[in-house]
Amino acid sequence: MTAVGLAWGANECDVAAMIPFTGNPLDRASEKRTDAAWLTARRADPSSFVLPLWRLQPFFLGPETVRGDLVPGFLKPGLAERLAAPDAPFVLLGLEDDHALFALDISAARDPANEGALAGLGHFRDMRAAAMSGGMAEKDIAILGQAKAMIDWHKRHGFCAQCGAATMLADAGYRRHCNQCNADHFPRTDPVVIMLATHGDACLVGRGKQFPPGMFSALAGFIEPGETIEEAVRRELLEEAGVCVGNVTYYTTQPWPFPSSLMIGCFAESQSREIKLDGNELADAMWLEKDKARALLAGKPIDGMFVPPRVAIAHHLIKAWAER
Repeated sequence: MTAVGLAWGANECDVAAMIPFTGNPLDRASEKRTDAAWLTARRADPSSFVLPLWRLQPFFLGPETVRGDLVPGFLKPGLAERLAAPDAPFVLLGLEDDHALFALDISAARDPANEGALAGLGHFRDMRAAAMSGGMAEKDIAILGQAKAMIDWHKRHGFCAQCGAATMLADAGYRRHCNQCNADHFPRTDPVVIMLATHGDACLVGRGKQFPPGMFSALAGFIEPGETIEEAVRRELLEEAGVCVGNVTYYTTQPWPFPSSLMIGCFAESQSREIKLDGNELADAMWLEKDKARALLAGKPIDGMFVPPRVAIAHHLIKAWAER
């Protein structure tokens, strides 16, 4: 039997609000994306804001050594545009209190934090590092995650997958059109299952070969074509750790802009604690008792072991199970 539903009666809104990259407050204004006159006016409107991204790094106000809160560098129109290439992606993120927010790729600039119009105003920082810093408001993490994912998509889809010709930005950045074969391309999100298998008073955690030394996490994998969430959960656990599970329960999701995934968090009831590593993706796996999980969540490493930080949905899966 397979049960799909919100785990343990949790409130979905409360769950989403506490996980980084969720809770984006913007009105995405999708009905305005095809209105060229409205977009032109808003791009020049002094009440609008533009977030520059340089090589996929968002702009933040103040020096790189700043301590405390990180303030996203949303600027007045006309300042960052002079640093961008003529065909640079310019994406409407949405409306906040009727102010239009845009993201602009200025990767064509050589060193925008130290040269040109932005010199001395702030710095560029890796999105993942910024989210992990603990100095960003939850809404800012969500908005900047959207910006990073959208600009990343444009940088990787400049040519038509159907005929190979160059594509053109359309619909405020939410479509790329090929004039050669008339094909349209739209941003896509890759669905990923991330699951915590449980057996009695223990949960299964694994160490990917690419993980930092000592870090153990919930197991994860991409959903394949023609596969349901539950089937993907069972397949990944069996393939990577040799663990057979029955009941699968949905918990919550997290947008993950690296580059553009939707992490679908689940719990799965294991039929045993037998582990058989695949030898390809996992370097190690183990059953973690609940008292040890609570200690790790509290920041107390055990024999050099630790779990992912709060920015990752894996942290919240382990936390929800450990504090159940």
